[in-house]
Amino acid sequence: MAITDWLIVLVMLDAWLWPPVRGSDSYDRDSLDSFLYHYAQKKIPRPRAGKVFDVIPPSNFSGMEVSIVRLTTRNFWMYGARYRAFAIPPGILPWPYTKRIDILYQNLGNWSSYYYSVPNYTLIAPVVGFLAYDSNRRSMNIELKTEGNDPFIVKFPSIYSKKDGDVTMKCVRFDTNGSLEFSSVTVESSCVVREQGHFSVVVPCKSTKGKARKWRIMGIAAGVVGLMLVLVIGIVGYKWITREKMKKMERESERSEVLDTIWIGRSRMPSASGIRTQPVFESSYLP
Repeated sequence: MAITDWLIVLVMLDAWLWPPVRGSDSYDRDSLDSFLYHYAQKKIPRPRAGKVFDVIPPSNFSGMEVSIVRLTTRNFWMYGARYRAFAIPPGILPWPYTKRIDILYQNLGNWSSYYYSVPNYTLIAPVVGFLAYDSNRRSMNIELKTEGNDPFIVKFPSIYSKKDGDVTMKCVRFDTNGSLEFSSVTVESSCVVREQGHFSVVVPCKSTKGKARKWRIMGIAAGVVGLMLVLVIGIVGYKWITREKMKKMERESERSEVLDTIWIGRSRMPSASGIRTQPVFESSYLP
């Protein structure tokens, strides 16, 4: 078998052994949610109702936090739920209705910016999310909505140290269809929402127009100064070279013999002085 045939076989085996189903490769939000829920089910196959189980994510998702809790619909209706950064008020029923629900909690940590972004805004808190699933079907995502006066509360304690009086922080909810919902941050550094999903806190991006204009002006000024400096150096250099040439010519003229000049027609021509030794004809010497 040729070397190229062996390479093709190895590539096919690698693709079969390591199929591209990990969310970290494509950064697909829905694939990530589905993967984390099924992974949590695999690690905690029979969770006890009412107890929160922390799930250590795979190594390729290092930095995320994942938890799962199973609740009966009756207790969920009567008492609501308070887990991690979320507070769900009582009086809420899942849709479609089911007797038991699984609530998956996510904190994407340093993976937040890979899966979620807000145009013209910067994330100042990790993206957190809670999603409800039908415990009986295990793959069906169900809806949790509050219609009354008591909304869901999402807390972001990490933004206390990042408050700035000149910056307006906003809560953002990432909808499954890709849309964004903004709301104000409360005094307790929390976000008030009415649906499940993923949430974070953002601030407007700092404008770079003023800085760019400043640097542009400084660049133009530096260019003008540099050009003027080059011109001055060129003029000074030209004068110095010309002066040196004149001095050299004067020195050479002092060393050489001065020739007289005569006019021939309208032209002035150099003329040598008289010959010191007079010519003698050979015929003038007689024996």
